[in-house]
Parts: sequence; structure tokens; C-alpha cells
Amino acid sequence: MPRPEKQLTPDASPRDWFGHELRTWRKKRGPLTHAELGAKVQVSGSLIEKIEKRTATCSKDLAERLDEVLQTGGVLTRAWGMVFGQTEKARPETESAPTGRAEVPVQVHEGRILGRGSTTPPSGSPASVDRRAFLATSGLAAIAPIDLAHLVTPAAPREIPTQIRPREIRQLKSLADVIHRQDNEYGGGGAVRELARGAIMWGASLLPVPCPEPLRPELLASVARLGVVVGASQFDAYAHDDARVSFRLAAECAEEAGEWHLRAKTYSFMARQEIWIGDPDTGLTHAEKGLVRSDRLTATERAMLHTARARAFGKMRDVANTLRAVGESDAAFEQSDPAQDPPWMAYYDYAQHHGDTAHALFDLAVHADQDPGQAARRFEIAVKGHGNAFARSRAISETKLASLVMAKGDDPRHAVVLGHRALDDVGKLTSCRAAEDLRELARFAGRHRNLPEASDLRERIAATVQA
Repeated sequence: MPRPEKQLTPDASPRDWFGHELRTWRKKRGPLTHAELGAKVQVSGSLIEKIEKRTATCSKDLAERLDEVLQTGGVLTRAWGMVFGQTEKARPETESAPTGRAEVPVQVHEGRILGRGSTTPPSGSPASVDRRAFLATSGLAAIAPIDLAHLVTPAAPREIPTQIRPREIRQLKSLADVIHRQDNEYGGGGAVRELARGAIMWGASLLPVPCPEPLRPELLASVARLGVVVGASQFDAYAHDDARVSFRLAAECAEEAGEWHLRAKTYSFMARQEIWIGDPDTGLTHAEKGLVRSDRLTATERAMLHTARARAFGKMRDVANTLRAVGESDAAFEQSDPAQDPPWMAYYDYAQHHGDTAHALFDLAVHADQDPGQAARRFEIAVKGHGNAFARSRAISETKLASLVMAKGDDPRHAVVLGHRALDDVGKLTSCRAAEDLRELARFAGRHRNLPEASDLRERIAATVQA
């Protein structure tokens, strides 16, 4: 028998009230289990249970998704600011400035990274600030005065140098490379998520440290690169608030360093995240921002950003603009020259381009009654082209191809075979995005309830997603 649920005491504290309110709406709309509600709002069932029991906090964007799924009329979102919005108060800086003379002249900047109005940079860990207040702002201009390092660093002191040297920059670059490889091979969850979290904390802690003027642009660029890969990993793990902070930190560092290539990469990921979580309009805005001064970007980078535009239009079911953006992406990619690209763009190869554009065409085929053939061919190219180093990309393309054949093809048994191939890859990952695509495949397989093979596939998907 299932364990009886713990009695809640809504009058004990605002958090207790919030948890009780969430449980009340969860039971009213189903009732739904913790796992069922978690799947609908893209978090674990255990997190829902912990929020109800006040042992975990609820992010603002999760409160908004809960309101939407549970049809509360906005109760949880309105209550969120009062219950959770003030839990990360800024702590006063207590550490003294470093002593001793620097070996070379250094300069402390007061740009967008360090903020304005301070003449002495902190030498230890920056104080924490209200991350949620930061996320509530819109646009980079609105957050320019904020010390972005504070958003991702912990309250406890961290070991940081008294002056930036080439060694720290080499370490930042190495961390970014390691996280990028691990994320693509295994997904953004588990140990990869912990590694990414620690890395971005340390990277952000270096920003207020005195830095020789010649090294300053390279420091900013290295933190920007780290912010991109960490944000991508957090996005894959559905840590969406953390991903937004990492991406915005990356964008600010890239802007201040004058790094147009990193800026484009950051806006591409910002676009993909918003499109994924159901806000294609904001995603389209990010993609368009990334294309500003496209003359400074390589052909591959332009293809990447036009692909993001295509995916946004696809989610909007705008057939004409989707096809136009795919065409623009294809035209740019035909001009690609890997020798002109920065090293981190090596991932956007023939397979990646076809897989990404296929996602946009998938939405047209499934939701706008367009021919699925072109999307299927592009997914097939992606699956064949992705090696084990990009196991997640291969698994996602395999899953989407299976869903396309299951939903729009005339041979569901072939879709089952494709689905099992995808599961062979997905089972090795810790990727929330890959798991969400599997759930979509299971829903399409549910249309073929009279086919035993489809039922077997759904059972395997359920076991894999649960695991």
C-alpha cells in the first residue's frame, strides 16, 4: 500500500502555506501524483514533493508552469515573490583587500561585470544577490549595473588568487572544454551538472580580481566561453533559471570583451532554451540579436543563428517563415569554412546542421500538416553523422525521427525499431531533453494501441525515463 502523505501545516510559515496550496491544486486536478505533475512541468516528482513539504524552494518559472498546468489562475506565481522572492538577500562583504604589490600594473574595471559606483573590488567571494530579481528583469541593458558575478557564486568564501595570471585563464579554457565534452557525451545531469556548477562559480569569482590590462579581454572571453557551456549543460538538465544566469553572464562578458563570435554563440543557446520551454517569440528575439552585425560572424555562425530562427518559426507553425529561415541557414552553411570558425564551433558540422534544421521541419510536419519527408531525410543524415562524442545529439535525432515516422508515416513497426535504437543511446545519458523527447515518442506510440510492438516500446520508454 502507498504511504500516507505527510500532514501539512499551512499556518506554520509562508513556505508551509505554499506547499499546502500546491498539494491542494495537485489533488484537485486529477488527482495527479508527484511524478505525473513533475513530468508535466519538466521537473522530477521528488522536487514537487519536497516543495510541498517545504524542504525545497520553488523557482519563479516553475511556479508559472505549475499555474499553467494546474489552471490555478496564477495563485502560485502571485504568491511566489512573497514566499521565495526574498530568500537570497545580499550579504555584506567582510573580507579585506589583498595586500602586497602586484608584479605588473593592473586595472580594476567598473563595466557591466563589476557594476558601477564601487572603487575597491572585493578580493574574496562576492556576496550573493537575489538571483530571482535578476531573472525578473528584461534585456541586458536592464541588468548592466548588476555585478553578475554575484549571481552564481556562493556565500561561502572560495579560494581565488589575488591577481589574474595566464594560469587561471588556461584553467578556465580547460574547464570549458571538459564540460563541453562530458555534456555532449553524457548529458547535463548527474556528475556533469555538479562539475558545471562548481566551474561557473569559480569562473565568476575571478571577475572582480585585479587583472593585468593585456589579460583582461582574454579573461572575459574565457568566462564567457565557460558560461556558454555551463548554461548549455544546465539547460539540458532543466535547471532553467541557472542556465539563464549563466547565459546572461556569458553575454555580458562577451560584450565587454568585444567577442562577437562568443556573443553569437551565447544568443543562439539563449534562443534554443526559450524555444524549448515554449516561448518561441523570445527565442526569435535572441536569435535576431545574435545576428546583429552578421558581417562580423562566420558563415557557420550565421547558419547556426538562422537555424534558431527556423526553430522558433516552426514552433509558431509559421510555414512560410520557417521554410525561408531553413533556406537561409542552408545557404549560409554552404559557405562554411571550418578554418574560419573559432574552435568551439567545430560541433556545428554537417550532421548538426541537418539535425537542427530537421527540428524546425518536424514541427511543420506534425503540427502544420506539411510533408514529413524533408525532416526525415535530415534526421537520417544527423543520426548517421553523429559519433559517440555527440551521443546526445544522435539520440535526440533518433528519437525525433522515430516520432515523425510514428506520427506521420505508414509503417509504425519501423518507427518502433527506430525508437529502440534511440533508447539504446538515451539509456546511457542523463539528459532531461532526451527524456522529454522519449515521452513525446510514447504519446505518438499510444495512437497504435492495437500494435503489441508499440506497447512494448512505450513500456521500455517508461522504464528508461523513470530510471
